[in-house]
Amino acid sequence: MTTAYHKGKDSKPLMDVATGKDATPFDFGAGHVDPKAALDPGLVYDLTADGYLDFLCALNYTPWQINLLARRNATCDADKTYSVTDLNYPSFAAQFDSTHMAGGSSVVKFSRTLTSVSGAGTYKVSISTDSKQVKVSVDPGVLSFGAANDKKSYTVTVTAKSGSPGTSSFARIVWSDGTHRVGSPMAFTWN
Repeated sequence: MTTAYHKGKDSKPLMDVATGKDATPFDFGAGHVDPKAALDPGLVYDLTADGYLDFLCALNYTPWQINLLARRNATCDADKTYSVTDLNYPSFAAQFDSTHMAGGSSVVKFSRTLTSVSGAGTYKVSISTDSKQVKVSVDPGVLSFGAANDKKSYTVTVTAKSGSPGTSSFARIVWSDGTHRVGSPMAFTWN
């Protein structure tokens, strides 16, 4: 997913053949699989079973529902804060309620952890957005890994201005060490 490409060989956006317009992540997801790049991705988002359980806790699943899905005895820690935005998944999505923004802005934060699978390396982030309604920042902007299996965390902050209900905006973050490109699509909608 993180090594997929979302532009053609001519560097133009992929096209939605149904409409003849530029495709969006709603059309192609993370993009088209690049088998060669997938063999050496550089970094991965390592999602564990406990990460999924935390996600279910963030969704306010009952202990019975969680145990049914997990097929093991699992409970949510009452002292822990859970957030659906913290599922360690290589994509980002947020929905903004235009009626409550009233010309202002709304902020959503996502936490993610990357694991090096290619050894030591320093990765810098680049951010691209298709709209001035959304500002995306990443902290820290550089991740340095000392060896394979090193883990580094980062936070994405999205600040969105009020938008028209039913509209969407997209962004992409890419971590690169000059050899590997680890990309993540972002989608934002206003209702």
